[in-house]
Amino acid sequence: MSSFIELLGLFLLLMLPFLYETNHIFRYYFKFMMYYGIVSFNSIVLIPAFLTRPCDVRNLLWASTWCHRVSTLIGLRWELRGKEHLAKDQACIIVANHQSSLDVLGMFNIWHVMNKCTVVAKRELFYAWPFGLAAWLAGLIFIDRVRGEKARETLNDVNRRIKKQRIKLWVFPEGTRRNTGELHPFKKGAFHMAIDQQIPILPVVFSSYCTFLNDKKKILNAGRIVITTLPPVSTEGLTKDDIDVLMERVRSQMIETFKLTSAEALQRYKPLKKSGVSISSSSTKAASVVSVGSAAVNTPVTDAAAVAAAAAVASSSSVGYGQPAGYGAGAAAKASLLKTL
Repeated sequence: MSSFIELLGLFLLLMLPFLYETNHIFRYYFKFMMYYGIVSFNSIVLIPAFLTRPCDVRNLLWASTWCHRVSTLIGLRWELRGKEHLAKDQACIIVANHQSSLDVLGMFNIWHVMNKCTVVAKRELFYAWPFGLAAWLAGLIFIDRVRGEKARETLNDVNRRIKKQRIKLWVFPEGTRRNTGELHPFKKGAFHMAIDQQIPILPVVFSSYCTFLNDKKKILNAGRIVITTLPPVSTEGLTKDDIDVLMERVRSQMIETFKLTSAEALQRYKPLKKSGVSISSSSTKAASVVSVGSAAVNTPVTDAAAVAAAAAVASSSSVGYGQPAGYGAGAAAKASLLKTL
C-alpha cells in the first residue's frame, strides 16, 4: 500500500510541469497558491521580529524584503516611474487604483523607495491569520467599513500621527478591487484626510492588468506592469468645500496616466507577427511599427489607434499573443480598456 502511495505521489509530482504548461486554470491557481503561501510563511517567520517593535511601520520594510521576490516566481515585472516623488521624505496620502490582490506585490517592490509607509485595509483582512496578525504588527490600519463613525475616528487618529511622523498613508480610493480596464469612482475619505491635515495627495497609477490577468477565466500569465508616481497635489489652503474639485482633478490625472501606460503595456506585451498586417502611427507619442507581412513593435506606442490595431491582431490569434490555446482572454476587459483610450 505504501509503495502505491509513493508511486502515486511521484506520478503527481511529474505531472506538475505538464499541467503548469498546458492548463491555464491549473497555472492560475498554482501561482496564487504560491503567492499566498509564501506571504503566509513569511508572516509566521517575521511575527517574532515584529514583536520587538510592534505596530511600527518600518516593519513593512522587512516584510517587503522577504516577499518582493514572489513577483519573479510568478512572472511579474514592475517598472517604477516618478521615483523622486515617492522617495521624498514627507507625510502624504497616496491614492492608487486597485485591480487585484497582486497590487500588494507591486507595493512590496517599491516599499524600499517609500520607506515609512502604511496602508488602510478593511478589517476583515486582520482575521486572515497569520497574514492579518503580521500586518497589524507591521502597522497596517484596519478599519470597519460597516461602522462608519468608528472608521472615521480611527482615521482621524492615524491622520494626526502620519503628519507628525512623516509617514505616507496608502489608500485605494476605489474601495473594491476590479480588473475591468478602467478607474472607478473614488470615495472621499482620503481627500478628507489630506485636507484635514493640509498634506499633499500623491497619485500612484498601476497600468492595466488586462494583458495577463483574467480572474473570471482563471488566467494569470507573465506580465509587465508600469507603476507611475505623479507629482504631489497640494491641499494647502483647501477646505471641505473643495473636496469634489480636488478629487476630480486627481482622478482625471490618474485616468490619463492609466490610459497611456496601459496602452504602452498592451503594445509591448507581444511583438506582433502577423502575415499581411501593417501598423503605423504618425503620433509624436507613438513609435512607428512595421512592414507588410511582418509587423514588429520596436518601442512603446501610446496612441489609441495603434493600440487598437495591436489588439485586433492579437485577438485574432490567441496563441500568437502569448496566451494558452483557447485563451480569448480578457477580451471583454481589453475591449473595455480600449474604449477608454
